[in-house]
Amino acid sequence: MKNNSSLSAKDILGNPKYLAISYGGYRNNTRDTQPGIAELKEDMKILSAMGIGILRTYNVHYDHASNILKAIQELKEEDSNFEMYVMLGAWIDCENAWTDHPNHDKEDIETNSAEINKAVTLAHQYPEIVKVLAVGNEAMVHWAWSYHVKPGIILKWVNHLQNLKESGELSSDLWITSSDNFASWGGGESAYHKEDLVKLIKAVDYVSMHTYAYHDTHYTPAYWINDTIDYATDIQKVEAAMLRAKHYAISQYEGVKSYMDSLGIDKPIHVGESGWASVSNGLYGKNGSKATDEYKAALYYKHIRDWTNEAGMSCFFFEAFNENWKDAQNPLGSENHFGLFTMDGKAKYALWDLVDQGVFQGLTRNGNPITKTYKGNKDELMKDVLVPDINIEVINN
Repeated sequence: MKNNSSLSAKDILGNPKYLAISYGGYRNNTRDTQPGIAELKEDMKILSAMGIGILRTYNVHYDHASNILKAIQELKEEDSNFEMYVMLGAWIDCENAWTDHPNHDKEDIETNSAEINKAVTLAHQYPEIVKVLAVGNEAMVHWAWSYHVKPGIILKWVNHLQNLKESGELSSDLWITSSDNFASWGGGESAYHKEDLVKLIKAVDYVSMHTYAYHDTHYTPAYWINDTIDYATDIQKVEAAMLRAKHYAISQYEGVKSYMDSLGIDKPIHVGESGWASVSNGLYGKNGSKATDEYKAALYYKHIRDWTNEAGMSCFFFEAFNENWKDAQNPLGSENHFGLFTMDGKAKYALWDLVDQGVFQGLTRNGNPITKTYKGNKDELMKDVLVPDINIEVINN
């Protein structure tokens, strides 16, 4: 049997013994305050206790990524049985990103070079922990107006990293990918079907695709509001809608797989992101698509884990903990509430069963023991469940 110290991405991805998650350890309303090693070690223990074996980061220009690796290394030194691996992200921007005039035809070469070089350095420094390097996050999808680049830019950096593997400067077991929206991988409109995308799919070791049925309850609502059954109870409407959300996510995966099949390319696909927020005062709340509450988020978590585990895929579920810096001016904004845990360490409904099982016994976040949201009162939780509008008139016609 292979020793765990020599596990590669090929051994870990798609292995339900190593569940995947997207992780940010920020505890404040700004990233100006970086989480410390002790705080990150708290989080690593919590994630490990719930079966997480590989986590995803997004950039290396903050201390956050290197501190995570230090925290994991310290935990491994303290306990030889501790395991946690990392998909290390290198952020990619276009020229003039985050201004009123981004140039999507060119890249921010200075910043991007620094990101890639730092990612390579960390992969060298922590070869037993870093198992995947991801070039860019939603860097090719067209709606990322502030910073997106064309596939040729991502391809350049992926080829650079693959060349480092070939020359022996990086481990041949290290997998290289880019993590992007399903449409960016050819699973949607044909506008993305470019020659450089085909080259990119051939160049990566696997495809890391994002799928967000949650956001599409607003942007593409047909799947959310259309059904063939007039349900007798509100809870049946909710549970049927969440089952449709699962199948919607699967359909986006199938779109990517179909495109790859049409190119004659056979390589793994894993879900780089998919999640469901528990709070929204905007497009997805009571005045919008009514998609948002802890009950639906829990159903989606179970559905997505069941599907990907059975299919032999990893899902870097988005995300581990709430991060309030993402929409700091709007505390009830959905982007702040995708975590399976609240900022202060309360486990949301998706994880209540693990609390009951004592999985988090003795563990803390910010000094707080891991307890349940709503003080564990499901009746109170269910009062906040929103019932999606079902468009029966359209169905009956």
